[in-house]
Amino acid sequence: MSNVILETKHLSKEFKGFTAVSDVNLQVQRGHIHALIGPNGAGKTTCFNLLTKFLVPTTGQILFNGRDITASKPAQIARQGIIRSFQISAVFPHLSVMENVRIGLQHKLGTSYHFWKSARSLNRLNEQAMALLEQVDLREFASSITVDLPYGRKRALEIATTLAMEPELMLLDEPTQGMGHEDVHRVTELIKKVSAGRTILMVEHNMSVVAGICDKISVLQRGAMLAEGNYEQVSRNPQVMEAYMGTTAGELEGAHA
Repeated sequence: MSNVILETKHLSKEFKGFTAVSDVNLQVQRGHIHALIGPNGAGKTTCFNLLTKFLVPTTGQILFNGRDITASKPAQIARQGIIRSFQISAVFPHLSVMENVRIGLQHKLGTSYHFWKSARSLNRLNEQAMALLEQVDLREFASSITVDLPYGRKRALEIATTLAMEPELMLLDEPTQGMGHEDVHRVTELIKKVSAGRTILMVEHNMSVVAGICDKISVLQRGAMLAEGNYEQVSRNPQVMEAYMGTTAGELEGAHA
């Protein structure tokens, strides 16, 4: 099996003459945590939307495990093992923490999103749900109503529901956005923990997070690939420093991507 799990070839997206993503060639290595960063307006979110099939490319190819998924629908790639976690916490606020994870697990019963299923049929998922909650340090919150959770815990729950879908490739859209330092640290450690045995591609604005956990970083600027490498290589790249409004390598640490 190839070490490359996700690849784009000359990927581009235009909106009425404006090129948001331009000729991007991206390779995500199996088992890596890979970050997609760049200044505001660099095309990160558009690129993410192309990869998860919420947008159709103007030109180019997207390959997952060597298979062309360029024309696939979001539900089709989810069944293949690509699961996306959104920038804004995507959980059911008035269900319990346990119930949220059980919904993610329902695909194993072949009854995904059948909310009218009997409690008895869903209870068989409780043990697996608790194991996932244990993995993201939410076991003690299992019976809590989700709306009452602190923001950082909601993001942890979202990761748990994503894990319930058994992803081979997790795509995380700014997982630490809007968090205080304590929550950023907790979610960063959580991402590192759940990365075992799977691949993660993330858009992230917090350079401390990127520096701490990412194996490889791809930098976009004005929709095009500017630089790639590990944090040490990318943070000292003169073009990357210039892209971040003339910051020095040290100042890049706190820059907003």
